[in-house]
Amino acid sequence: MPLIKAGALVADPWVGVDDGEPLPVDGPVIVSLARFHEEREQLLGRGEPLGLRLKSSEMPAQLGADIKHFALVALEFPSFRDGRGYSHARILRERLDFRGEIRAVGDVLRDQFQFMHRCGIDAFEVKDETALQGWLAALAELSVFYQVSSDGAPDVLSLRHRRNAAYFDSGI
Repeated sequence: MPLIKAGALVADPWVGVDDGEPLPVDGPVIVSLARFHEEREQLLGRGEPLGLRLKSSEMPAQLGADIKHFALVALEFPSFRDGRGYSHARILRERLDFRGEIRAVGDVLRDQFQFMHRCGIDAFEVKDETALQGWLAALAELSVFYQVSSDGAPDVLSLRHRRNAAYFDSGI
């Protein structure tokens, strides 16, 4: 599937490996949480980047200290109505301090792109390559936000405080 990252279509070096399938000899792989728990030592011993695919029903907190072993976490969105992935992304970024790639996979829609990005998701599997312009437009649609988020954009309250501070500091 096409992958959008940093506002561009990029080649995906990661290989998703289903449970029960043999691992490739080398290269970065994405495995399920169940497979990671079953084959933990073998996967960590490969010496290759390791990615994890979390179902929406699997909590990131289950990773515990193992979070440091992953370069990528792919969050499944089984339906556009299932918002658990948003919470999972924020938990990964804010509570678990995960700095690797967080990827949205599954039913990923243009209308949700900006909100996913604000929660800390930085890569998106999309259905077709022609969607890139729509995705870029979605990112620019809103410029002021009420909620604090993982993307570092200031919220309305912070902007208001800055404006007021600048006004009073100017001596007017």
